[in-house]
Amino acid sequence: MNTFILFSTRGNKVVLEPVRCPVCHGIHVNKYGKTEDGKQRYICRNKTCSGKTFIREYSELGRLPKVKEQIIEMSINGSGVRDIARVLKISPTTVIGELKKRISRATGKPDFGEAAKSF
Repeated sequence: MNTFILFSTRGNKVVLEPVRCPVCHGIHVNKYGKTEDGKQRYICRNKTCSGKTFIREYSELGRLPKVKEQIIEMSINGSGVRDIARVLKISPTTVIGELKKRISRATGKPDFGEAAKSF
């Protein structure tokens, strides 16, 4: 069963908009609980999609998939961490964290952070 968002407009008109997966843009999406902030969480049921959960309205810019892609693109083009953070209006810590995630995925080695340095 597909999930729809109900939007009311002026007069008697009502518009139903399907919830779309941000990865595959499919409409085979189900509700999947709520976040700590009370926002509705969704999961994509398309078999070709990764099946990760998502929400429609992120409260932090650094969590948006588009911003995460921009971080990678800007770093490939030679922008520094502080420059990326300033342009995208996010924290430098967010930029560093996203770059670390991408590096650990690409190399297949998990990043254990400061805990690994103490041994």
